[in-house]
Amino acid sequence: QVQLVESGGGLMQPGGSLRLSCAASGSIFRINAMGWYRQAPGKQRELVAVTSAAITNYARSVKGRFTISRDNAKNTVYLQMNSLKPEDTAVYYCNANLRSSYYSTNNDYWGQGTQVTVSS
Repeated sequence: QVQLVESGGGLMQPGGSLRLSCAASGSIFRINAMGWYRQAPGKQRELVAVTSAAITNYARSVKGRFTISRDNAKNTVYLQMNSLKPEDTAVYYCNANLRSSYYSTNNDYWGQGTQVTVSS
């Protein structure tokens, strides 16, 4: 069993900053990649940022404002969000692609989501 627990969402004024955290726990053999997605009301879930040993990618809409980082020792991924805009308002979900044991396949796991609201 794998769990992803997110924290750090909330209400922020435009131009402000927030930092999201997501800790993975449970049966983890190897984490291939961790990332953040978001879903605004009435819209599809979209990729915000993802990081692995090989690459780090950002959505065009957040590049230069958001920074993803990872603490491998803690199985934790962070999303530093600066210069927030009202259009960043969404539920943010943590994702991890990992193997839970040597014999298992790679699978995707999701956090429960954390609300980020950017409004004056």
